[in-house]
Amino acid sequence: MDKNETIDERLEFQRRRNLRLKRVRFFNEKIIPRIILVIISCFAMMPFYWMLITSVKSVMELRSIPPTVFPSEFHFEHYQRAVEYIPFFKYTMNSMTYVVFTVIGAVFSNCLIGYGFSRIQWKGREALFMVVIATMFIPFPVVLVALFDIFAKLKMISTFYPLIIPSYFGSALYIFLMRQYLFSIPKEISEASFIDGCSEFQIFSKVILPLMKPAIGVIAIFTALNAWNDFLGPLIYIQNQDLYPLSIGLQFFRSQREVEYSLLMAASTLVVLPVTVIFLCFQRFFVEGITIGAVKG
Repeated sequence: MDKNETIDERLEFQRRRNLRLKRVRFFNEKIIPRIILVIISCFAMMPFYWMLITSVKSVMELRSIPPTVFPSEFHFEHYQRAVEYIPFFKYTMNSMTYVVFTVIGAVFSNCLIGYGFSRIQWKGREALFMVVIATMFIPFPVVLVALFDIFAKLKMISTFYPLIIPSYFGSALYIFLMRQYLFSIPKEISEASFIDGCSEFQIFSKVILPLMKPAIGVIAIFTALNAWNDFLGPLIYIQNQDLYPLSIGLQFFRSQREVEYSLLMAASTLVVLPVTVIFLCFQRFFVEGITIGAVKG
């Protein structure tokens, strides 16, 4: 009887020990990482939170020292004044024009080029692909003067053409992503379509292109975000105030007029809002964009 009690006590002790170890492991692997991520996320969100609360503070509260962490009164009329403070809708239409045509060019060119580098066999393909990838390491300021000279001789300065045309010639990063994604599609699909009498263009447009939607979505989203947030390109090529996108328009009026930070922050919030909505709606594609190039070719 004593022996059975001893065994039961040992089993109970072992069970409690395993339960305690399981709780410690759960705390170390699940709870602590989440706490750290929440803290880091709070620090990352602080500039956006400060921009948001500044946009609804009164002028007197903005001048208070120390600054208030939460506004005592909400002044949402700043958003209406911000739209009137700058030609907001004109700048928005300029940004949308830039984004739409850039996305069309990026999707069209990178799909074709990526298909050529992955599905069609031709001499020198791998060597030329290495050259294309090498262009990723060329800093933009190195080719900036040459590009500006080319577009100046073509009389395209102060138009959207210098911003849009380069997207129709592909991007090394997006070509790489598209090529790696196409390697994940079995070649037997193309071979079966070829046996059925399809031409190379029909195979691309009717068979492969519908399967490329995830990669197309990734390229379209990242291109749209880059174009929406682009500051250097419009600053260099656009010299007409009527063609300014939002990124340049905000900075221009900040330098030309007395700064009203509540209006400036309200306008900045309106600029950030479309990007935030895009991320929330298509965050699955953002994650896929990070891993899409990991497919082994």
